[in-house]
Amino acid sequence: MKNPEAQQDVSVSQGIRVMFYMMKPNETSFRTLEEVPDYVKKATPFFISLMLLELAVSWIRKGKPPGRVDDSLTSMSAGILSRLPRLFSRSIELTSYVYIWENYRLIGLPWDSPWTWYLTFLAVDFGYYWFHRMAHEVNIMWAGHQTHHSSEDYNLSTALRQSVFQVYTSWIFYSPLALFIPPSVYAVHLQFNLLYQFWIHTEVIGNLGPLELILNTPSHHRVHHGRNRYCIDKNYAGTLIIWDRIFGTFEAESEKVVYGLTHPINTFEPFKVQFHYLIYIWTTFWATPGFFNKFSVIFKGPGWSPGKPRLGLSEEIPEVTGKEVPFSSLASQLLKIYAVVQFALLLAFYEDTFADKAALSQVTLLLRVCFILLTLTSIGLLLDQRPKAALVETLRCLVFLTLWRFGHLKPFIPSLSLAFEIS
Repeated sequence: MKNPEAQQDVSVSQGIRVMFYMMKPNETSFRTLEEVPDYVKKATPFFISLMLLELAVSWIRKGKPPGRVDDSLTSMSAGILSRLPRLFSRSIELTSYVYIWENYRLIGLPWDSPWTWYLTFLAVDFGYYWFHRMAHEVNIMWAGHQTHHSSEDYNLSTALRQSVFQVYTSWIFYSPLALFIPPSVYAVHLQFNLLYQFWIHTEVIGNLGPLELILNTPSHHRVHHGRNRYCIDKNYAGTLIIWDRIFGTFEAESEKVVYGLTHPINTFEPFKVQFHYLIYIWTTFWATPGFFNKFSVIFKGPGWSPGKPRLGLSEEIPEVTGKEVPFSSLASQLLKIYAVVQFALLLAFYEDTFADKAALSQVTLLLRVCFILLTLTSIGLLLDQRPKAALVETLRCLVFLTLWRFGHLKPFIPSLSLAFEIS
């Protein structure tokens, strides 16, 4: 077994293999949780590289990009939002797991055994299947997961469209593993399972032949993201499609898939994308008569209402024609370019904040997070062409100058410091 300390730095080769769950047990086994690399944080360059590769392949094959700028920016904004809480604390998925391990474990499997590694691979994937399935079948959990399905495009940026509060329910499904699997092994596979699901969000990869029988593939996951009736509540797999085949939720890709929610939300505002369904549950809860009916609004399926089955009626799902036109921004091309540039600068700032978080004060971290939220909101308002978008963007620029003046931000190009000083 290799020294775990030597695995702290992830090489380019390892980074690529991590994205496809192709790492070996002897490369990714660690004695303590603290030694486990943050593979997700280190994956950003690989996310960008694969997205550029997808863009090139799509352009060569179809003569067009794999998605739209407005939708992609919204997806990446959601990804940033979902990671911000980790600037202040460890994920609840790990915190709860460590608590159970330290206080209630029944046995402790050896952390350096390949058998423990492979067992954890299967166990985490099995737990993800049931979490993912319940996230579609329990309304309050769907309120978080619907964020991921709100994109009307299907490309690698869609994989980044994650919910802010989904982790507050997902930990429940992994908790039983803490009775016998060491936290360090669990932490590795929790990340690998998530990273594997990045590359399957694409249309440039077709059928993969025999691999389709075992693995979750782009074809299988395209079905999962569809709003065609045959796609609803199918293919919940993380890495292995075998769970769907075993539990009767598998569906092969057939007719053309139309992506997004059955009732599109038609917005690029990041907070509306994240929280609009919670507001819907709140209003439905109070409008529904009877205690048990109110309880059902929260814990039955998204399609449920009094007198219907737990998951609603499939015939009430809107039919698709294949001619649906995705919601698009009315912003000018120049404004979209401005939004892309501002987002690129923000992404560099976001990465810098995570890299320096240990050296930053809590006040600076909080102010930086507020600036990130303001920037993402402003970009969303600009893309939605909301009346107050110009005012919010002006305020954002003033906030940037103020935070820089008091040392909470820094320009990425040192030569710009003089310009900011004059401002």
